Amino acid sequence: MSAEPSTDKAAALLALHAGPGFVLPNAWDAGSARILEQVGFTAIATTSAGIAWSCAVPDGGVIDRDQMLECIRRIVVAVDVPVTVDLESGYGDTAEEVGRTVALAADLGAVGANIEDARTGGLFDIDEAADRIRAARAAAPSGTFVLNARTDTYFAGAGAGVSGDVFAETVERTSRYLDAGADCVFVPGVVDEDTIRTLAAAIPGPLNVVAGLANTIDARTLFSLGVKRVSLGGSLARAALSLLERAGRELLDTGTLGFLDGAIGYADLQARFSD
Repeated sequence: MSAEPSTDKAAALLALHAGPGFVLPNAWDAGSARILEQVGFTAIATTSAGIAWSCAVPDGGVIDRDQMLECIRRIVVAVDVPVTVDLESGYGDTAEEVGRTVALAADLGAVGANIEDARTGGLFDIDEAADRIRAARAAAPSGTFVLNARTDTYFAGAGAGVSGDVFAETVERTSRYLDAGADCVFVPGVVDEDTIRTLAAAIPGPLNVVAGLANTIDARTLFSLGVKRVSLGGSLARAALSLLERAGRELLDTGTLGFLDGAIGYADLQARFSD
């Protein structure tokens, strides 16, 4: 793959957040990343869920930092486009450990990352969560790495670290994370247009939402609501695994090969993965 400097890739990824909006697909291994690049996406994200499922374990911290970084390394070296990575809550109990995780990801060639404010049992205290973002920023300075601060307020709901009004808590947390150095903020779990529009107007930075799970609003509509970045989370991995399951059931139940209709040919895939 090309040796384009990481700073150039980081600048290209950051510039996308200043445009009318972009879709960021989530790869779960090097092969899926290469296919998404060939489709024409100008940047790719990873998915902790998809990576976990590819290792036959559930999402949510089962894979440790070293395992995740090895999966990330394979994805980064497989493509020429910028790659931003899902680092869950940073794989560390302290802000310093979060910074170390981000530094290791940057050393692998990743030019961005999500850091979330959730842990088992709820959300980090807002001050602690902001400190973790601040440590991530210190480990990967502005201009070299696109830091996307995720808040799980809408997943947690009232309680579990969210006090009172979920909307107000979301705006407060995302504003604090932007002040701590985040380039953009990620609010998964919002599913209605009015809330998304109001959040986009209230948050003082680019808003990322996830489509394809509970939220089935199409990307163009999300852009019209003020969203700058639309990611898919584990949805592409779920679609691929669903196809595999349907193909297996057909083969087991009837012995037919209908699942091959429209499949990419062997020679074509060989050519796509030849470097």
